[in-house]
Amino acid sequence: MSDEILKIEHVSKKYRLGMIGGTSLREELQRKRAARKGLEDPTRKVTDTSSGKIGEEFLALRDINLTIHQGERVGIIGHNGAGKSTLLKLISRITAPSSGSISMNGRVASMLEVGTGFHRELTGRENIYMNGAILGMTKAEISSKIEDIIEFSECRKFIDTPVKRYSSGMYVKLAFAVAAHLDAEIMIMDEVLAVGDVAFQRKCLTKMSQLAIDEGRTVLYVSHNMATVRQLCTRCVVLDHGKLVFDGDVEQAINSYYDASPDATNHHESKYNVSGFEGEKCRVLSVDVENHSGMEFFSGECIPFKVRIGCSSKVGDVLPQFICRSGMANLTGSSFADSRFVLSRGINALQGSVSLKHFSPGIYNCDLVLYQVNHDGAYVELDRLKDALTFTIAQSPANYDGNNWWQRRWGFADYGAFHLEFLPSD
Repeated sequence: MSDEILKIEHVSKKYRLGMIGGTSLREELQRKRAARKGLEDPTRKVTDTSSGKIGEEFLALRDINLTIHQGERVGIIGHNGAGKSTLLKLISRITAPSSGSISMNGRVASMLEVGTGFHRELTGRENIYMNGAILGMTKAEISSKIEDIIEFSECRKFIDTPVKRYSSGMYVKLAFAVAAHLDAEIMIMDEVLAVGDVAFQRKCLTKMSQLAIDEGRTVLYVSHNMATVRQLCTRCVVLDHGKLVFDGDVEQAINSYYDASPDATNHHESKYNVSGFEGEKCRVLSVDVENHSGMEFFSGECIPFKVRIGCSSKVGDVLPQFICRSGMANLTGSSFADSRFVLSRGINALQGSVSLKHFSPGIYNCDLVLYQVNHDGAYVELDRLKDALTFTIAQSPANYDGNNWWQRRWGFADYGAFHLEFLPSD
């Protein structure tokens, strides 16, 4: 078709494991000598439980066929290691496919990790010009847009400060602002919104939607946050062990992703004994609503619930999140707990409640997701229990105002609606 902007045909990507990684010339020579003789890597650590064979082939992507049209907003989802980032690197021409071909019409703006393409010693302003030049923009073009970029990034106060002094959130804001305002036909983003605050995430999602609708930009978006995928994307593809297993409607794609995940069932099988949990690192065992026979509520009520989580070892910086959907809107919103938890080995109990004061009428399905916050401030998903809470609001809240855009779009305005507290393990 004439509006095809990206076409991927029979693309595969193959890696040879362990071929690079020595810390000195001597180690590399030892590794190559062992590889020629089919021996184990002599530099391998004692704690490494892998086979140790050098040169084993690994297929990161397997015969991918995908056609994307101008103006589409395509989500790419899948478990860790499914091949999402590899596919984006191939499209960005950071690396070449082992077989197959990728053709595209237009320039690409890539944000594959926080601060990609930034020079730490340069200021924010200098990095804007450098990134624009890399993307093929002239100095005059960049200068005409630099004020809009700085304003959108919310980093004006620090724009002439070297970016090595920026926080990870400031990196994201500036990187996104540059990519969003430069004249690239294809925008590629890999988990870049995981570090930004909620307000900036909304701002970015709104901007990307405007670029796609008003300017015909094409957006490729990789994320484990299904809430943002639902809000931004008009189409979604699912990767599983390097294969494309679904391409189509966003909700169907997310359901396909959940169904393929062993951790995404409605009821987990509990495996534990008195010595502790036997299973995954951290797993939601149950979510129970207390002292309520039905699941129909009225405005102003609270839903008390209890969460049981099994851990095979001590896990710190755990952040539970409820992601809600409603039949009256594709996405009602998400709400983080007030604090992070340290979960001990064995069975842990969390007790919480959800206030229905600001919810609009309708049926709500809420997934419970356990995140661990890493040292970069990004959220790593540990486990997900789909439809952990399902309830109906039978009466309009007294404070509900249909004229407020956030209530029309998100269903409720109070992002502190969910409250959790830690209880001793039982």
